[in-house]
Order: sequence, then structure tokens, then C-alpha cells
Amino acid sequence: MKLSRRFPLNALRVFEAVARLENFTRAAEELGMTQTAVTYQIKLLEDFLGDTVFLRRPRALKLTETGEKLLPKVAEAFTLLTEAVQSTRNGIEETLEIHSPPTFAAQWLSPHLHIFKALHPQIEVRLLRQLDNDHHHSSADITICISARPSDGLISHPLFRLNYAPMLSPQLAESVGGIRQPSDLLKLPWITDTRDWWHEWFEATQIDSKQIRHTSLNALGALDLEARAAMSGHGVAMLSPFLFREDLASGRLLQPFDLCVGDGKTYWLCYAPARRNAAKITAFATWLQTALAHDLAAMGANRSEAAAQ
Repeated sequence: MKLSRRFPLNALRVFEAVARLENFTRAAEELGMTQTAVTYQIKLLEDFLGDTVFLRRPRALKLTETGEKLLPKVAEAFTLLTEAVQSTRNGIEETLEIHSPPTFAAQWLSPHLHIFKALHPQIEVRLLRQLDNDHHHSSADITICISARPSDGLISHPLFRLNYAPMLSPQLAESVGGIRQPSDLLKLPWITDTRDWWHEWFEATQIDSKQIRHTSLNALGALDLEARAAMSGHGVAMLSPFLFREDLASGRLLQPFDLCVGDGKTYWLCYAPARRNAAKITAFATWLQTALAHDLAAMGANRSEAAAQ
């Protein structure tokens, strides 16, 4: 298809940036343009379409119905253009930006990335720890999300669900003569969390959790920080046996009981629909799902062997 000289290709590029960032100023900064130039390009596009693409409101920018129809295809088109150019640059690395919850990034993803890199040396991986849940407007190619259901507007592949159990340092356990039954855990302080997993766990053991003694330490739901505090002997923490299996194997942490509880949430691999055919995303998604499935299966097998001994 031959494009007319009047076809507003530059205006479409500006439109994609403004829509993604929901802000004229940030789009101008990203594109290296003035805000006046960005506004002018949007005006050219609206004149070409014969309709507006944005509703401009105080402190807010919203796509019109025309803008909503236009954005997915425009975003996909620029993705395809980028990948077409990249595919001709033999031997030159392309960057895959991944945003992940801090604990998963530190405990599993970062230690395993060298395997993916060995399989795909042409892909440079940039791993960032993401604390917020705004997955739609990040710069990530791939985001690891934690939620009860798939994220609206994103392609989401389920990875795994985590279970949680009480863990503590061996030294703290010895300070009360060892942990032989669930009620022994009530002799120790518990590191404060915001999820009520303790209460669910104690309910499953038919023990009143009101007797729990809290520490003055509140890690605000950051599992990696709670784990470090538990290893240092500050108290008992509700942690994931999967994510902290190396600390359990090394003896830095002790899990006295096999009983676990879940929070009903799933870890998802998410990306924008416009990126679904990107080779680097397909490669990483395939590798991650396979590697996690292998690790989870191996952990299950090891637990079965331990129970049989």
C-alpha cells in the first residue's frame, strides 16, 4: 500500500506517545520536542481524521472514541516497525525491559537470568524492581504482576501461585527449646505484615491467633525484608517456601511445619497486546514458563522424597 504524502506518520508517533503517557509534557520530553510541537502534531492528526482524539480536562487527558479505536493499531504498527528494523541489525543487541515485584526479582528471577542470556545472547535484559501496580503506563516490555485475576487490557499468562508458612532462624527456635508443635510459635514475636496470613495459618491449626506477639518491625508487606529480619532472629515471618528454598536448604531459615496457606493470588507474565508477536517477548515468556514449571516440579518431588524418608 502506497502512503499519501499527506499521511500523518509523525503525528501518529506523537499520538502514540501522548496516549501511552497520558500527558503532553512527558510525551514532548520523550520525543525530544517542545510541547507546542506536540500539540501541533495532534492538531494535524485530528484535521486528517476529521475528529478529535483526546478530551482535554483539568489535570486529566482521556481518549475519545476515535482515539480508543486508533491507539491499539497505531501502537502495534510502531512495534512492528521497530522489530523490522531490529531484525536487519544482525549481531546488535536489543533490550528487553522487565518489571518485577522485588522479592521475585531478587529471589528467583535475577539468579536465573544468566540461563536465558546464554540461550539468547542477542537480547540484553534490563530488570527493574516494581513497587506499584500501574502496569499499563510503564516502559516495561514485560511486567510480572500479582493479582487474583488477569489485568484488564494486557495479555496475561499465569505463572504460579505461592503458599506461605511460618519461618524463623534456627537460633530463635532454640531460644525457646525448639519448635515441636504450632503453639510453640506463640512463644515468639511475629514480624508484622499486612496480609493476615498468620491468622489463616493458625486457624488451620485450630489455635487462637489472638495470642500472637508482634514485633515493633513492620516491613509493610515486603517479603524480602521480612525474610532478612527473620534470618537475623527478630521474629517469625510468613514466607514462601518456593522463593526462600535456598535459605531453607542452607539453614539460614527454618520451616518447622509443612502446613501452608495461600492468598488466592497468581503471579502473571503480562505485556501489551501490541507486543504479542515480538520475538524477544515470546522467547522470554516461553523460557520463564518452562523454567518455573521445572523448578516447581522439582521442589514438589523433593518434598515427596523428604516425606517418604
